[in-house]
Amino acid sequence: MKEAGEERCLDPQLWHACAGGMVQMPPVRSRVYYFPQGHAEHAHGGGGATDLAGARARPLPPLVLCTVAGVRFLADPETDEVFAKIRLVPAAPGEVEFGEPREFGIDPEDAREKLSSFAKTLTQSDANNGGGFSVPRYCAETIFPKLDYRADPPVQTVLAKDVHGEVWKFRHIFRGTPRRHLLTTGWSAFVNQKKLVAGDSIVFLRTEHGELCVGIRRAKRVSCGGMECISGWNAPVYGALSAFLKDEEGKITKGPGGYMRGRGKVEITDVVEAASLAASGQPFEVVYYPRASTPEFVVKAASVQNAMRNQWCPGMRFKMAFETEDSSRISWFMGTIASAQVADTIRWPNSPWRLLQVLLHPMFPIPICHTSL
Repeated sequence: MKEAGEERCLDPQLWHACAGGMVQMPPVRSRVYYFPQGHAEHAHGGGGATDLAGARARPLPPLVLCTVAGVRFLADPETDEVFAKIRLVPAAPGEVEFGEPREFGIDPEDAREKLSSFAKTLTQSDANNGGGFSVPRYCAETIFPKLDYRADPPVQTVLAKDVHGEVWKFRHIFRGTPRRHLLTTGWSAFVNQKKLVAGDSIVFLRTEHGELCVGIRRAKRVSCGGMECISGWNAPVYGALSAFLKDEEGKITKGPGGYMRGRGKVEITDVVEAASLAASGQPFEVVYYPRASTPEFVVKAASVQNAMRNQWCPGMRFKMAFETEDSSRISWFMGTIASAQVADTIRWPNSPWRLLQVLLHPMFPIPICHTSL
């Protein structure tokens, strides 16, 4: 029996479907680098100068080699937004030299078969609490239970479990001119309770055990040329923890796609504590929201080391993966490196975080994390 206040862990399959196809969580016992700068960008919350006293007393390294001790897949009880708690153990002093990381086992994401899932961005009609949901044909025919097309009209009851384990009942019907798949009865209640609006996405997943699950991706308020960026290229740039703490809570910052407000759920005091523990070689835990419009700050060690072996210079060409608007597929875009220099030489000397500034379009410069390439 689960005790009061105990966190409910999600099925990793459903968690990844809600997080999006570009999110890659490090498996347990793998080697990663923790970036305190990136963790600070992920945070949203107040904090005074006293919160940073311990961190100021000991210089913080720009990155810390760690081993993943555990990963918990969770969801916000109010918004259904998925997040993860990652337990990290810093490497011993003799292990921090750059070299080939020791990887343990195979990433279960690579080992298991790709599951059937589908995401659709809600239209105004879908989000109207008095209407229904127009189900794309692919979703209806490959993820939903088989519909008996011999009936007139073809109709069935669909049961789907959300991230909290609650089962929702929908009426699935095939009707209209031209005919289309719809969720009718039960959909309005779902929209009302989840507080869905146009621009949010609905995710349906058929698990390896045949169970139908439903999840939500909340709409991002900033876009990159009409596409949402999981890699966080549209995130604000902060020089260091101390600079971040000087910003007021909820301060509006300027990003390439326009003005935006921080959406992280991590307190800056938690960042200071994690960074201080990491610097002193003690185990620590971080909270990561994969759809918070900030880059990953716990990055696979091999990816970081491979990136840092390159001699980056202006004019180099590269390609970068992006999610499409509904996160249903991945697209690749070409770019050119505009500059390669440390973002903050005073607070974070020799830091690889946001080392590169790139151009995807002649009029569209985007600052990114070095390790994103």
